[in-house]
This record gives sequence, C-alpha cells and structure tokens, in this order.
Amino acid sequence: METRHGAGQPSFAFGHGGVRLAYDLWGDPAGPPVLLLHGGGQTRHAWRGTAASLSARGCYTMVADLRGHGDSDWPADADYTLESFAADVVALAAELPSAPTIVGASMGGLAALLAQGELDPPPAAALVLVDIATRMDPGAVMRIVSFMTAYPDGFGSLDEAADVVAAYQPHRERPRDLSGLQKNLRQGEDGRWRWHWDPAFMTSDRRPAATADGDRLNRAATRLEVPTLLVRGRLSDMVSEEAVAEFLTHVPHAETADVSGAAHMVAGDRNDAFTSVVAGFVLRHSQP
Repeated sequence: METRHGAGQPSFAFGHGGVRLAYDLWGDPAGPPVLLLHGGGQTRHAWRGTAASLSARGCYTMVADLRGHGDSDWPADADYTLESFAADVVALAAELPSAPTIVGASMGGLAALLAQGELDPPPAAALVLVDIATRMDPGAVMRIVSFMTAYPDGFGSLDEAADVVAAYQPHRERPRDLSGLQKNLRQGEDGRWRWHWDPAFMTSDRRPAATADGDRLNRAATRLEVPTLLVRGRLSDMVSEEAVAEFLTHVPHAETADVSGAAHMVAGDRNDAFTSVVAGFVLRHSQP
C-alpha cells in the first residue's frame, strides 16, 4: 500500500473564496481517514506527533493549515469568520477518500462543530473536540488573546521566542531542540521571527470572536448525530467541568475524556496519552 507523509512540500485545497489551504497526508489511503485541525495561532506542524502515531495505527491522516496560518493563504479581505473556517473544513474533508473523523483543537474545534452542525451535508463521520466546547472561560480566552498579540515586533532569536513560550506554559519543559518551534514562526527580511499567521486574524472585524456566540454553538451541538468525543486537558482553565456537563445536555451521546498533566494544548502537552485516546475512538467507530 502507498504510504505518504508530511516531509516534503504541502498539497493544497481551495477553501471558501478560493483561499488556498495547505495540507500534508500521512499513512495508508486505505485506512480510516482523519482530519486534524489546529488551534488559532498554530500551524499543521503542531500535529506532527499525533499524525505519525495515528498513521502507525493504520489511519490515513490529513493535517492542514487553517486560512491565514502556516503555508495557507492570507485572505485579501481578512475574512476570518467562523463561517469561512467551517466552509474550509468541508473543502479539506472532500480531499479525503471518505468522510473523516475530524479532530479540532480550540478554534479548529469550533470550525468543525459549526461545519458539522450547520452545513449540509455535514463533512464528518465522527467528531473530536479538543479542549473546546460550547462555553469557554472568558478569562482563559483573554489570556490566550493577550499572549498572541503581545509581540507584534516578533523575537530577535528562536531562543527568545522559546523563553516567552516557556514562561507562558510553565507546566511544560522548555525544549532544547527548537526545530518544532521554528515551524510555527517565520523569519522576516529584518531577521526577526514572528508567529506564522496573519496579524489581521486577531484584528479584523471579521475575526472568529465576532461569530462565536454560545447560543449559536449550542444550536450546532444539538444537531450533532455522529459519534462525538470531547477531550479536555485536566490542567486547562478553558473548559470547566460545568462546561462539559452543559455540553452533554446538548450532545447526550457524546463521550468525554480528561488527559492528566495537559493544559489547553493537550496534544502538545501529553501527545502519547492524547493520541491513544483519539486513536481508540477513531478505530472503534470506523469498524464495519
């Protein structure tokens, strides 16, 4: 069987408004398809460990850069509404041989939830929401926003960026190898390193926060009919136990899992434990 992986140049799909969306493929095309969607401010490379582990378990995995992130286009009209992210999810899923399990972290999860709960036909055969639900803690959201917007002039070196990230995530050991961090940064002509996403993503009038109201998310959640898993980082302050309970009132068939030792960036904090949970769910629900 052919095996492909994300070591070379990305492939591209065309999302809403013709925006080019970069993606890599991992694993055997005959395996259960999985689409991994990163959170706001990340790139597809945040999923590298998860993609490798899922492919080793027999899954055919797509990892994509969301619009305005990584190697995907920055839309000229700064369209970062959740409607457009959701439409992009449909376009990416259509590149796979059959309807995938869609795994969405944070903003990627919101896009997947709206794609599945609002669009027809829905794109997913199953859905995994990673540390995101229909109600998020406002203080946690603001801490993320503050971190993402705190360094508009970037960093003088990768080490400087690594120090900033380590201070923001004190529960995670600072890496000695900065090659992973480098994939989430881009070096400008001035030599400085900046996050690899469009600054308009956080400042546009059409940014995600303008369309992420709780009532809308709840309505989308009540329309979920596919197998659904909500994975929460036990150290995270984004999704409380009360928010999980509320989500289950809208999606009573959903499964839940907590990953100990993980905060909001669950896959980055405890990749092996996270992937084990996700792989078990994918393989269980992809049986004929």
